[in-house]
Amino acid sequence: MAQTVIVSGATGFIGRMLCRVLTARGYAVVALSRNPATASVAWEDGVTVVGWDARSTAGWSQYAEGARGIINLTGENIAEGRWTQAQKEKILQSRLDAGKAIVAAVEQAHHKPRVVIQASGIGYYGNRGDEVVNENSLPGSGFLADVAKQWEASTKIVADQGVRHVIIRTGIVLGRDGGFLSRVMLPFRLFMGGHMGNGQQWLSWIHIKDEVEAVCFLLEQERLEGPFNLCAPHPLRARDFFRAVGSAMGRPSWLSVPSFVLRIMFGQMAEELILAGQRVQPKRLLEAGFRFNFPDTEMALRDIVG
Repeated sequence: MAQTVIVSGATGFIGRMLCRVLTARGYAVVALSRNPATASVAWEDGVTVVGWDARSTAGWSQYAEGARGIINLTGENIAEGRWTQAQKEKILQSRLDAGKAIVAAVEQAHHKPRVVIQASGIGYYGNRGDEVVNENSLPGSGFLADVAKQWEASTKIVADQGVRHVIIRTGIVLGRDGGFLSRVMLPFRLFMGGHMGNGQQWLSWIHIKDEVEAVCFLLEQERLEGPFNLCAPHPLRARDFFRAVGSAMGRPSWLSVPSFVLRIMFGQMAEELILAGQRVQPKRLLEAGFRFNFPDTEMALRDIVG
């Protein structure tokens, strides 16, 4: 009988591919969605779509009974719209509500899930300039760092019930069908591509195929727990990244958007999400034996854009 894996945030950019890969590996995938009718068309057979309100266990907690794992990806998109106070509260509360629901489902299960994999982001480290950071580095400061810390803590209590707890601090995910790169490619197609700010900020990125494979690796490696940075081992500066995008697309990278313009347009979001950088190493993932299919930007972009 196939083992059950529950994925919340299943209709997001990462969640969609993750559900497909888990199904291909033989798992019985339960995808939690606030719009189950719409979500059902995203996958073929093998994925059970269950409606939920992203804050309770109603309608899905029974699937946690004896499950191989729960992967919690739920959270309001941090890049959707200006960070008004209301939007910042929505970003944080959506994550805390989902985390409480995951914990409640684990508590209700007589046979506990074997692992809870909790999403987070490299925003945990804050703006670190040229400093190289890994999982042993202290958290940074700012809104994104505060959100990441609380997001990670939202499900940590499951460890007290004997459930393995894994945190995935994900970098910028690159893929063809959504995320950061899909937004970047349009201006390059129009010959208006380039970097933002002075281009010196570090970008720590990961190919979506490696992201999903790393999540599956952490699901299946029973000895692993705690935080893991999900980003390729070779970060690079924004200026070099956008040049690489232009080269892969056969387009110049010449247009830069000044920092002051971005601050006027996006406020605090520009300061923390666009102009800030993290030079992150996946130290624990490499030490655990994970092998990246796309360790450098040229390989990743050739696969996505080519």
